[in-house]
Amino acid sequence: MARFLGYTHPACLDHDTGPGHAECPERLEAVLEAVHHAFPRLEWIEAPRATRGQLLRVHEPMLLGRVLDSHPRQRIPLDPDTVLSPGSAEAALRAAGAGVAATEAVLNGETDVAFCAVRPPGHHATAGAAMGFCLFDSIAVAAAHALDKFGLARVAIIDFDVHHGNGTQAIFEREPRVMYLSSHQAPLYPGTGEADERGVGNLVNVPLPAGTAGPAFREAWRTRLLPALDDFAPQLLLVSAGFDAHRRDPLAGLALEAGDFGWLTAELAALAARHADGRIVSMLEGGYDLQALAACSVAHVAALLGVPAPAHAEA
Repeated sequence: MARFLGYTHPACLDHDTGPGHAECPERLEAVLEAVHHAFPRLEWIEAPRATRGQLLRVHEPMLLGRVLDSHPRQRIPLDPDTVLSPGSAEAALRAAGAGVAATEAVLNGETDVAFCAVRPPGHHATAGAAMGFCLFDSIAVAAAHALDKFGLARVAIIDFDVHHGNGTQAIFEREPRVMYLSSHQAPLYPGTGEADERGVGNLVNVPLPAGTAGPAFREAWRTRLLPALDDFAPQLLLVSAGFDAHRRDPLAGLALEAGDFGWLTAELAALAARHADGRIVSMLEGGYDLQALAACSVAHVAALLGVPAPAHAEA
């Protein structure tokens, strides 16, 4: 059983997106309740705040000013999907800080794997813009920290959210020390992630048509994405763990089951054991059906731990 640390913070529940918004606090509550119920003895740590210096490795000062220094007294829209509320700045700092702290923990040998149960999600945020429910690109902040503080030469970001992580890709598309690999539905928001988007040879995108189910999803990873990741031989795996490719999710049209996410996580754990001393940091991204999100999170954490998922975990 792998050593595990979980990172979260109550402030992540205070990011108020408004009535009826898909990216709601109940998402995080569902994840935490399900994982605590399935694995009651896991150790959880309150996420620290990311520093401005850590954020500035990947974001422009203008974005930090908009998110951290505007101090809104009510919800204000940043785009049609993305909201800034009185509690959003603290939530975003804790979400990014979770990724930094988890990266430090695995690279310092304090744990093998870490799961950051945080919100808002991050992978759509670009260097200069919040978008797609995301304020800061927390996983990009974590990757930059691994490069700059620990001097790693090869960091991989694996993104299986149903939406392409355009922000993460844009931040690192000219950085050969970071490989970004994504499976995602296409066409779908944000409209990026075509197979011919290769960066400097460090991007691997596999668009999947609506209706894709587990067998085709697994085949795409088995034959295209995992071999490229294996060849890269990453020293650290960072996972954008979005579970909105599940068949129940209301915002997209793939047809995965919780077991498909567990399978892929186990494959990533095996690859991490070969190349990265087992080091994986996973960060929650999308997933908007609460029942499916809970089940997928449990399957994912079970595979990170290297144990079977509880029988009741399937949605």
